[in-house]
Amino acid sequence: MNSTSAPAPPAGDWEDLVTTALLGTDRRTPPGHAPGQDAPVTLLDAAAVETVRRRAGLCPAPAAQRPEPAAPDARPALPAAAARRLAMLLADRPGAGGGGRRGTSPDLMELLPQWLTAANARGFAAPVQALPALLDAARGRTDLRPAALEFAGPRALWLARLNPDWRFALRATPGGGTALPDLDAPDQVQQLWQEGLFAERVALLAAIRAQQPAAARELLATTWTTERAEDRLMFLDSLRTGLAADDEPFLEQALADRSRNVRATAAELLSALPDSALAARMAVRASACVAVDRTREVPGLVVEAPHECDSSMERDGVVAKAPAGRGERSWWFGQLVEATPLGTWERRLGGRTPQEIVALPVADDWRSELHAAWCRAAVRQRNADWSRALLGMPSAPEAGGPGAVSLAERAKLLSTLGGGERADWVAGFIAAQGLSEAFQLLGVCAVPWAAPLGRAVVDALNIARDAGSYPWSFSGVMGLAERCLDPGEAGRLDGLLAVPDETEDAAPGAGSYWAEAFQRLVTTLQLRAAMARELEAP
Repeated sequence: MNSTSAPAPPAGDWEDLVTTALLGTDRRTPPGHAPGQDAPVTLLDAAAVETVRRRAGLCPAPAAQRPEPAAPDARPALPAAAARRLAMLLADRPGAGGGGRRGTSPDLMELLPQWLTAANARGFAAPVQALPALLDAARGRTDLRPAALEFAGPRALWLARLNPDWRFALRATPGGGTALPDLDAPDQVQQLWQEGLFAERVALLAAIRAQQPAAARELLATTWTTERAEDRLMFLDSLRTGLAADDEPFLEQALADRSRNVRATAAELLSALPDSALAARMAVRASACVAVDRTREVPGLVVEAPHECDSSMERDGVVAKAPAGRGERSWWFGQLVEATPLGTWERRLGGRTPQEIVALPVADDWRSELHAAWCRAAVRQRNADWSRALLGMPSAPEAGGPGAVSLAERAKLLSTLGGGERADWVAGFIAAQGLSEAFQLLGVCAVPWAAPLGRAVVDALNIARDAGSYPWSFSGVMGLAERCLDPGEAGRLDGLLAVPDETEDAAPGAGSYWAEAFQRLVTTLQLRAAMARELEAP
């Protein structure tokens, strides 16, 4: 700019120029200039000079420190075909496509968790070019995060420190990826335990607990009384790993904690130890509430729920205040039975087996309450014998065992059984009861489904199609089948791909929907088989 140009206004005059432009040069002249016809031009010249000054007037500053390189990932690289498949799966995430009805196209995003599980099982490292899309996918789906972060490896944490959108990776990784000290170096362990961030201390305690349970408990005891209540709760939860009788004295001490949540967690852990003093105290209380009535022709059970919740019960984890709509006595009774070792009932009720005990009639409408509490006890104590007794035969008219427990309770009971037995029970349930109530039960079965379960699901879907059933009510089961059915079952579905003849009472368009759904199922199974082959390639 030459010497005849308007001089640059002083620093801070930009706001004055803006104000002058808003008011107009007739009402206010530019700073440092006389009013007149040239005032508008003068204002624009001054604004131009100030704009250049603002853009060019930044003071030089030291360059930011260059980040350290990411930690190396020694795992083998993905086979090329599997890497291309991963890119396709990530490109199909929500918002990447056009939306709308998928037709016969597989839902690739729903296959991503399965693909990640298989890749992690084979120990592959994620391609570096896929990491941003993988972290974006995990950001939108919390259920995807554990497998995605395991697959992404140390580079995910490196990227997360550079991009705020991916900070969830630091929160999801205990210690935020901080390297733990050598567990055989007591001075380093003590320093991190005393001075580390909360996440680092949680990671340290979990690592020690996995290798040396007693050492982890002793480390926690050194600072227990000075920890915050919410921290004590998190630390106490780590004792679930490797829980043993040696933990009982520490947990008994925690029963006197000033935090109700800490007391409740300690009581829960103690009740999972069948030989603990708390379990024995609960057994005495619960046994006083249940007895065999031998005055009737057919023996049955009578229940006398507790009339009060005293301080000793509260100390042992019984919550005194019942939820809204729940009677206090039944609430207390359920908690006592839930915390009682199940072997107590076999001894208390004349040496009967779990099946015989569950089959006994219960007086005065206490049956559902008693059986529901036994269900919770069976799940907490991982007792398969009691779970079988409470489930009953899958073909029973009540479809839920003698206690007529809810679907959610059945699903939890099934989780205590082995994978094969679980699949057989659900297959029998579907064969007898159909698919209308099987969705929750299918969700606890191992993937891929065992052959009997897969056949039961396909046969039930075929029956529903031939009956002209409303097809959209089975979309959830169809989605599960796409992800869980053994890919080898694809050949059995060829006969279901044609559009069936629609009966007069069938839902409009049901036939074409069923054909489309089965075609999508076949296509998805074929894709899953291809995914497995790609990951197994040398």
